Parts: sequence; C-alpha cells; structure tokens
Amino acid sequence: MDYLYILREALVWTITIFWLYQIIVSLCSLVKIKDKPLKVKKNHRFMAIIPAHNEEAVVGNLIESLKNQNYDKDLYDIYVIADNCTDNTAQVAKDAGAIVYERYHASKKTKGYALDWFLQQKIQEDAPYDAFFVFDADNIVDPNFIKNMNKKLCQGEDVVQGYRDIKNPTDSWITAGYAIFYWTMHRFYHLARYNLGLSPLLNGTGFMVKFDVIKPQGWDTVTLTEDIEFSLKRIIKGKRLGWATDAIVYDEQPVGFKQSWSQRSRWTVGHMQCIKEYTKQLAVAAKENKTMMNFDGLLYIVGSIPMFIITLVLLATNFLLYAGDGMTEAELVVNILRYLIPTFLLPIGTSVIAMLLDKRPIKPMLKGLICYPLFMGSWLLINFKCLFKRETTWEKINHVRDIKIGDAGKQEQEIEILEKI
Repeated sequence: MDYLYILREALVWTITIFWLYQIIVSLCSLVKIKDKPLKVKKNHRFMAIIPAHNEEAVVGNLIESLKNQNYDKDLYDIYVIADNCTDNTAQVAKDAGAIVYERYHASKKTKGYALDWFLQQKIQEDAPYDAFFVFDADNIVDPNFIKNMNKKLCQGEDVVQGYRDIKNPTDSWITAGYAIFYWTMHRFYHLARYNLGLSPLLNGTGFMVKFDVIKPQGWDTVTLTEDIEFSLKRIIKGKRLGWATDAIVYDEQPVGFKQSWSQRSRWTVGHMQCIKEYTKQLAVAAKENKTMMNFDGLLYIVGSIPMFIITLVLLATNFLLYAGDGMTEAELVVNILRYLIPTFLLPIGTSVIAMLLDKRPIKPMLKGLICYPLFMGSWLLINFKCLFKRETTWEKINHVRDIKIGDAGKQEQEIEILEKI
C-alpha cells in the first residue's frame, strides 16, 4: 500500500508540474511584442496549393477568395491537386481559374502523399516560387491573407501558420466546440509560444512554407497528421515555426457528431503515430540542444496520449487505495473531483477569457460553451478508444453550407448584432 501511495503522489506532482508549465506559458499570450523588422522589402511569388478529394461543392469558393486577394495577381498561382477524385472537382477547379493536377493512387491517399507528389514535380521543374500556401478545399481566405504572409516572409520567417478561424461556428454544438477549441488554442498555445520565442505548430491548413525549405527532401510525411509531423521535424532540427494572427483562413467543421468522431479519431491516431516516430528524436534534441523550444516540443508529445494515460493510472490508484482501505470515501470523492472539475469546467472559463481577449461575442456561443465539456469529454473517449482500436479510414465531411468570403464577413457582423441584442 505504501508503494501505491508513493506512485499516486508521483503522478499527482507530474500532472501538476506539467499543467503549471502550460499555464505559465499561456500567460505570455497577454504580452504584446514589437513587430519584427523587415529583412527585405519584396513582393514574393507564391503557390496556393489545394489538395482536394471530391470537393466540387466547395473548391470554387476557395478559388474565388484566392483570386480576390489584395496582392499582385501576377505574383501567385492557384493549384488544385484533384486527388483520386470521382466527381467533377477537376473541372470545377479549372472553370474557376485554377491550374489542376490530377492524381490517382490506389493506396497512398492522404494529403501528405498528395503534397509530396505535387511538390516533387515543382522541385524538379525548379519552379520560380519563393513560398507556397496549403489550404483545404472547404476553406475561404481573407483578402489580406497573402499580403500579411508576404510580410512574414520579409521578416525572415520561413514556415508560418495562419489564423484558422471557423466559418460555421454557430451551426451546431459540434461546430461551436471546434470553434471554441481553436480560438483557445490560437490564443493560449500558438500565440503564447510565438511571443515567448518557442515554436507554434502547423494546424492543418492556411500555412506558408518557404519553397527552399522542402527542396532537399520534398514534403516527406507519412502519418495521418502531416501538419504536426512536419512541425515536429522542424523543431527537432532546432527550427522555430512562425505565427500570423492577421493571415486568416476560414475552415468548415463537421456539423454532426458521427463525422466529428471519425475526424477526431483520425487525428488521435495521427498523434499516436507521431508519438511512436518522434518522441525519442525530440528527447535527444532536447538533451543535445538544451533549448526550451526543443523541450517544449517534447512536452507537446508527452502532453497528449502519454499524459492521458498517466491521468488514467492516477485515477486507478485512487480506487485501489480506497479498495485497500488506504483512503476514505470522502477522500476518494474529493480526489476524483480534483480531476473532473479542471477537466470539464476550467476549459469553459479559459475559452471565455480567450474570446474576451479576441473581442468575440459571447452570447451567440452560449450553447456551445455549455456543451463544451461534452465536446471535450467525447475527445477523452476517443483517446481511450484509440488506445485499443485505431481507425485510419478517411471519411469525407459533408459540406452543408455554401459560404463565400463575403458571407463570412456578413456572418461576423450578424454575430455582433446578436450580441448587442
């Protein structure tokens, strides 16, 4: 019983120190840092790359938003990778004005493979681009996205994540959950780390990569979360990623629970793949380079599934101590509540703070905030399920809203009006 008590105390301290670190880092999002000086003054040449699988319903809206950028139209080209499509995605993209590459492969169907296939061709061509962006086909892009990313490139940033906003945050409690999650992560994870000189992470879509960065090896990712994998490989090499709050891309999230469950299951499996492939490399980099950035990257991996498992073991030790008369019933209840309250209630407070700091209206998101513990709790169930059953089958998200970039602006105005009412 003494050994069990010692184990429990060790786990408690491990979890406490981990979350204290996260809180301290998050506070750095409140610090306003001076804008970096420009190293060059140049309007760079870009590729906008859109991997798309059966996206005829939405890809045209994204292309339209890219064609209407406040940037010299002669300095960027729009490419669509019609990847294993069985619909009219290729033709719709061509009609909208994009350059289309059609790809078919029986087994290698993820976005990472499609990007590598396309970029290898551009590397061999020695294509005259300074950098490229990657978007999902259901995105729409703020008119100043390229202009603001060009500024980051001029400041010397070579890999930069843009601000991934949500174009349908009030469609359901599921889309609200995604929106609240991303808004909180953007403020307290990505911005905080960028301010502190640590490294944010790529976030799936709306990011920029300097072309020279990938010329030696191509895109070269193999996991289901190619964005996280690419980020971790950069961190292992001691390379920070950048963050651009003003380079905004709007992303559509699944409305229904079933699709959300499937999507987040794939993300969790992808994280597990990254844990297997890169934990040791991150630990070695942290030991050899002795930088906070490498250490923070290691903590990101440790803080996902490993920390979840540690928490489950901690809960189990409480029940074992209770069963062995090493803990009273009242102590057991208190210890369980010490886990449940921070896990399910504190995220609401954190997200409200993030929304207030970013001047987002609270009233239209009340339903989402109330249901946010359910959204995050379902993610814990997904993590638990993926410990034993790991699904890798991609399930298409049905796009239920035909939203253009002008509609996104109107939607924000409508939310502000509702808040005033």
